[in-house]
Amino acid sequence: MQTELRQQPVQEPFLKRYGLVLGFAILAAVLAVPTPEGLPTAGHRMLGILLFSVIVWMTDSISYPVSAAVIMSLMAVLLGTAPDVANPKVITGTTKALTTALGGFSNTAFALVGGALFIAAAMMQTGLDKRIALFVLSKIGAKTNRVLAGVIIVGFILSFFVPSTTARVSCMVPIVMGIIIAFGVNTKSRFAGVMMIATAQADSLWNVGIKTAAAQNMIAVGFIKSQLGVDITWMEWFIAAAPFSAIMSVVLYYVLMKLMPPETEEIAGGKEAVQRLLAEMGPMKTEEKKLLVMSCALLFLWATEKVLHNFDTSTTTIVAIALMLLPGIGVMTWKEAQPKINWGTIILFGVGISLGSALLSTKAAAWLAKIIVTAFGIQTMPALLILGVLAAFLIIIHLGFASATALAAAMIPIIISILQSVKTPGVNVVGLTMILQYVVSFGFILPVNAPQNMVAYGTETFEVRDFIRTGIPLTIIAYALIMLLGATYWKWLGLV
Repeated sequence: MQTELRQQPVQEPFLKRYGLVLGFAILAAVLAVPTPEGLPTAGHRMLGILLFSVIVWMTDSISYPVSAAVIMSLMAVLLGTAPDVANPKVITGTTKALTTALGGFSNTAFALVGGALFIAAAMMQTGLDKRIALFVLSKIGAKTNRVLAGVIIVGFILSFFVPSTTARVSCMVPIVMGIIIAFGVNTKSRFAGVMMIATAQADSLWNVGIKTAAAQNMIAVGFIKSQLGVDITWMEWFIAAAPFSAIMSVVLYYVLMKLMPPETEEIAGGKEAVQRLLAEMGPMKTEEKKLLVMSCALLFLWATEKVLHNFDTSTTTIVAIALMLLPGIGVMTWKEAQPKINWGTIILFGVGISLGSALLSTKAAAWLAKIIVTAFGIQTMPALLILGVLAAFLIIIHLGFASATALAAAMIPIIISILQSVKTPGVNVVGLTMILQYVVSFGFILPVNAPQNMVAYGTETFEVRDFIRTGIPLTIIAYALIMLLGATYWKWLGLV
């Protein structure tokens, strides 16, 4: 008797399978509870939508673009049938509620994120990102510690030119894999694992240092501008945040060398392998040269905002994208760019801004902030202690999130409301919000905490335990550095 072997389908985790059902159940439970005193009906319903959003994002039960469509629908229906916050005697109406749900798509930060993804697409189309990475690595040498340093340096350099973390890591992963294979090293070796972990972590670290490096920064900047009336320039962000990222890049190098030391100190023929990969690309193409000039010009305009000119980051980026797509002048066509754009990220970003703005406008964020302030006793705490408590809270809650963009959309409006309700004199709400946004980028512990981590993990060069083993000390040191800089450098800058 012949036995037929069948491959058993891999069963999804319980929460992933039933996360959507759980989200709707929690939403229904919140709506069934009488509206608390001092909270408008619309705010009550927004708290339910917030909990639903957090649950579906944390459980990954539906994709981010689908979750965005569901959240927009819930906002349109539930806010549309609720009394108007400004005039409770009339119903808001679905037209006004849908306008609120779509409000994030008219935000200048949304335009910047969309533009950033087009720049990343241009880099991929021309291969300029790959050339930059290989050029830097070709100057490093074949010693394993130098290759590790080179990977971290490339992450730093690409953060200026490729304003998308996932795109940067997606560029670096095949290059690093090519180097590993060219070196003749086993893909399961410590050398391979440490290089791939460094690729993901270095990019996450520079998400903090550079305003345009990550979408979640744009969410925070957008809320700070709309709610607090302050527009943080590229250079202001860089001056405040770059020292943190620079110090943590050095820390990353030593943590990885200590906990996952490569098997050998030098790999024979390593430098030649990188030179060969670079030679295979051929001479620099016209499109690459044009993109390099445009990118440098854009970087210059970002860095000199409000110093040499008054053009904001979003406007200069949109102008650059228009030039990149123009016939003759540009470096790619719309047809070439379109498949390289992660439209789901753009949709999630727009809805994330809408969600946060609605939490603020319906007074849900302020109500929730009041509860958190009372629970933690934050109201009269010194500014540094407030920073410590809220930073620890964000680090813990990030363990359940697979996207820093989603985390920022859910938490930054609440953080702003918490800081506004603090009675401690001299607290800089804008400064502390900006620093706490740095913490939102701390996806260092689990591969599932950030898309770039998952891109690196997909190479199967390291195990989850390797990422956790290096990620925990990295997170602890990063938290300690946040507190140290909060007590010194950021205090001197007037941010704390």
